Amino acid sequence: MKKLYISMYHYTRDLAHSRYQEIKGLDIKLFRQQIEFLKREFSIVTMEQVIEAALYGGKLPEKAALLTFDDGYIDNYTFAFPILEEYQVQGSFFIPGKTFTAHQLLDVNKIHYILASGEIRSLLKDVYERMNYYRGQEFDYPSNEEMFEKYAVANRFDGRETIFVKRMLQQVLPEVLRIRISSDLFKRYVGVPEEQLAYELYMSEEQIRTLKRHGMFVGIHGYDHYWLGKLPVDQMKEDISRGLEVMDEFIDRKHWVMNYPYGSYNSEVVDYIKGRGACLGLTTEVGIADLETDGIFELPRLDCNDFPPKSENYKEK
Repeated sequence: MKKLYISMYHYTRDLAHSRYQEIKGLDIKLFRQQIEFLKREFSIVTMEQVIEAALYGGKLPEKAALLTFDDGYIDNYTFAFPILEEYQVQGSFFIPGKTFTAHQLLDVNKIHYILASGEIRSLLKDVYERMNYYRGQEFDYPSNEEMFEKYAVANRFDGRETIFVKRMLQQVLPEVLRIRISSDLFKRYVGVPEEQLAYELYMSEEQIRTLKRHGMFVGIHGYDHYWLGKLPVDQMKEDISRGLEVMDEFIDRKHWVMNYPYGSYNSEVVDYIKGRGACLGLTTEVGIADLETDGIFELPRLDCNDFPPKSENYKEK
């Protein structure tokens, strides 16, 4: 049996007592209920078991489940980690190197907090205004209407307007302009220094070390949390190399696992990580992984919202 239900987590926090209650995370009470459910109905496996099954012919138990945590949030350490220990199950944590070495906010998190602090119509208006201001000066890109029509594609979690704001500030606009606009909107809507929030938001090096010491698995999520599949090849290689360098203490350089930020990868990314010692790759494609039929560098995952007590979507995938 080589089918694997991979659950993907991001924020795990006490939402009711958070300063930013609109952040889309799994409330810690629901997280505990979900771990209880998975422990009862599935066989929660370790990443080492998955590597053994994928590379060396090992078998997975029926209804095997793997728990993955993206982005290195301190919530995963303070709230999720004690529950994982209590139920004696492993979590796999994928941490962008920039979060604990530079103590700078990732662009993805600036945008999360902007969206959690502002009303989407107001945010869309502000993004439009700034795109209009910079268009034709230092930068050249199509009209707002053309950009909205092309990129505002709703998904199962976000509406068109929210997706548009995310795409403009995460990927589509030139990087220097994305940074300029997102920092401007962060000051306006969030109102705390970026460095202060960065220290509050991410795990420290010592906390990552503690996870590892207590049997958790640590993997690679790049350095700067870029859309790796959309970067120039040299920049893609540099980002992954920097991630490997700063995570060296926590990984086996001959058998490490890649989790593509945003699920963005291409054949060049896969070829490069293979050559650098990666043995598995995790995507954000929605589905149940099958180690016999899926490429082991293109494993799909399910969102934590696909499992009880949030839903029973996992049955439909």
